[in-house]
Amino acid sequence: MESIHPTPSQSNESSANPLTPLSSSKVQFSGKGGEFFGIWIVNILLSVLTLGIYSAWAKVRTMRYFYGHTRIDGHSFDYLATPMQILKGRILAVIVFLIYTFAVSFLPLIGFLFAIAFIFLMPWIINQGLRFNMRMTRHRNVRFSFKGNYGEAFINFILLPIASVFTLYLLMPYVLKRIDTYIHSNISYGNKPLAVNLKGETYYLTALICFVVSSITMVIFMAILGLFGLDLLNVENQQAAQDPAKMGVMFGGLMIAYVVMIAIVTAVWKAAIRNHIFNNSQFEDVASFKSELKPIPYAILLLTNMLAIVFSLGLAYPWTQIRTSKMLAEATTVDIYPGALNLIDTTQEQQSSFAEEAANVFDIDLSLT
Repeated sequence: MESIHPTPSQSNESSANPLTPLSSSKVQFSGKGGEFFGIWIVNILLSVLTLGIYSAWAKVRTMRYFYGHTRIDGHSFDYLATPMQILKGRILAVIVFLIYTFAVSFLPLIGFLFAIAFIFLMPWIINQGLRFNMRMTRHRNVRFSFKGNYGEAFINFILLPIASVFTLYLLMPYVLKRIDTYIHSNISYGNKPLAVNLKGETYYLTALICFVVSSITMVIFMAILGLFGLDLLNVENQQAAQDPAKMGVMFGGLMIAYVVMIAIVTAVWKAAIRNHIFNNSQFEDVASFKSELKPIPYAILLLTNMLAIVFSLGLAYPWTQIRTSKMLAEATTVDIYPGALNLIDTTQEQQSSFAEEAANVFDIDLSLT
């Protein structure tokens, strides 16, 4: 499981930090599949036995395990949220969700108005969730913070995605670039803001590559089926439709092709965009980062993870999270500069986790690249 704390990367050559780094090393992740499996299985069992109440403790245990086993320059991360914070926020969020569900079921008009109101509430939830996540993350006794505002969040998360629909999603790469810029440029580490310089052409080029890769994958799949005498494009092929064996082969092949395509496209996008964000962001005079995530090894990792989870009936999930975290850590190099010794922790005391848990209940992804 990739940690939610930001680990941006080294600026490109034109904006590289001119100072000599005090240290330069790869991110280290020391988690082990067996250890996390024990935590994970206990979390599930206790969450079921307590009807979900223990899930707050489960989340904190999981976050602290991954944070504590992630080290930069010999220093691990700390997750500061407490189970009671998470539980209170989760209870409030579930209450809101139940009210919404009731309104939709019995009072459609009120449910519709609730849905409209939620659209305008979503930017606030996203901001508060990110603010809580950052506030609960600490490294070398200095916490992160997030300072996004409602207006920019509304434009980036609501207006621009809606506008992209009317451009047949041709605007979507630009929208994703705006979202990544908004999120990362509002992150601070202590009193140092994160400087970000992302380029729209990288997003469009990556989107084009993903489109080509997905198209090639489907063409290869169609060609393979053709070798077996199956033609999905021929709607008049009644013989295949009447043959259960051939229909099974077609359905199985389609599922395999879809899974492979999703894994490859996800790996290509993730590697390119992650590397771009990390390589064009830095905490000035404090830290710069470099990401070298390779798409092919990452695609293989995603595919083997999916296969392991399916054939183990989910029991391999902890192992997949550990190996994913290790690959992401090994792909990231961190340069520490003298300014890291003079950081000031400007973050105030803990705040409510309601917004973060509301985002989880309503299925809003607040994870960072």
